[in-house]
Amino acid sequence: MKYYIIAGEASGDLHGSNLMKALFEKDKNAEIRFWGGDLMANVGGTLVKHYKERAFMGFAEVIANLSTVLGFIKFCKKDISEFNPDKLIFIDNSGFNLRIAKWAKEQNFNTIYYISPQVWASRSGRVKAIKRDINEMYVILPFVKDFYKKFDYNVEFVGHPLLDAISNRTKIDEVAFRKEHNLTQKPIIALLPGSRKQEITKLLSVMLKMPLKFPDYQFVIAGAPSQDYEFYQQFITNENVHFISNKTYDLLSISFAAIVTSGTATLETALFKVPEIVCYKTSWLSYQIGKRLIDLKFISLVNLIMDKEVVKELIQDDLTEVSLSNELQKILKGKHRDQMLLNYDDLEQKLGGKGASKKVAEFILQ
Repeated sequence: MKYYIIAGEASGDLHGSNLMKALFEKDKNAEIRFWGGDLMANVGGTLVKHYKERAFMGFAEVIANLSTVLGFIKFCKKDISEFNPDKLIFIDNSGFNLRIAKWAKEQNFNTIYYISPQVWASRSGRVKAIKRDINEMYVILPFVKDFYKKFDYNVEFVGHPLLDAISNRTKIDEVAFRKEHNLTQKPIIALLPGSRKQEITKLLSVMLKMPLKFPDYQFVIAGAPSQDYEFYQQFITNENVHFISNKTYDLLSISFAAIVTSGTATLETALFKVPEIVCYKTSWLSYQIGKRLIDLKFISLVNLIMDKEVVKELIQDDLTEVSLSNELQKILKGKHRDQMLLNYDDLEQKLGGKGASKKVAEFILQ
C-alpha cells in the first residue's frame, strides 16, 4: 500500500519514525511519502518537507508567517493528489493537519489520525470537524479516550509510544559519555529549553541563572537537532555549563534533575525517572490569547495524566530566577524528591503497555 504521513516537530518525527518501522515490517510492499524529520528519513521512504522549515511557535508567530503557512498547505494538497495514497496519516501537528484533513476527506482519501489534536485542552468545538474528517483516531493518553466519549466519538487508546522509545534504547557507558563530552563527576542537572528559537530565547536565559547558585552540580543544555550550537552559544557565559546536541535521551539517562520546557519532553523526563521543574514562557500576545482559549488545570503531560500536581509548573510571569531556584532546591533532595519519584511509577502504569506503534500499524492495515 501507499502511505502519506504528515508529522511536525521533533516528537512527531520520533513517533512517525517508529510507526514507519512498524508499517515497513508488516507491509513488505509499503511505499511511504512523508513530512517529518531526520529520524523518519533514516527509516526510509521519501521526505517531502522537513519540520524545521515550518517551526513557528504561538499564535502571533503563525500570523506573522501566514503567507508561508498557506503556501505549505497548497503544496501539500498538490503533493498528496499526485501521490494518491491508500492511507493518509496525520501525527499531532493539528494547526496544519486539520486543514489538510478537511480537504482530504472531501477528496475521499482514507484519513487516519495518530496522536490526537489537543482538543481536550482548548476549542473542543473542533471535535465536530474531527468526526467529519477523520476515519480513524488513535490516541496515546488515557484521558483523551474518555474525553472523546463525551462527544460520542469512539477512538482507540493504544498506549504511549514513548514507553517503547525509552525502554528499547541502548544503555550508554556513563564513564565514556562524560569523557566524550568533557563532563566532570558532579551530578548533572539537564536543561531542556525546547526546540524552537522563540522558546529557547525566552527560557534559556532564566535557566542559565542557576549554575552560579548551585556550584555543586553540573548543568548541561540538551541541544535540539533543529538548532545549531552557534545559536545557543550566545547564552552560555558560565564555565559550569556544557552543551550536548541531539543526545537528549543519553543525557537524561544519567541526569540527577532537570529543568524542562513544557511539551513532550516533560513526559520523557518523567519516564527516565528524573525529578523535574516544568517551565513555559511565550510572547505576551500569544500568552494572552492562549490563556483565554485553554481550559486546563495543568500544562505538563505529567500532571495532566496524573490529574494532580506531580511536578511544579512555572508559567510566564511565575518563571523567575527566585522561583526557579527555590523549586530546584526542593527536587535535589528530601521528601519532595522522593514523592515525585514514587508518582513517576504510578504515571508509567497509567500509560498502558508497550507496543503502541505496532498496534497502530496493525489497525491501519486492517
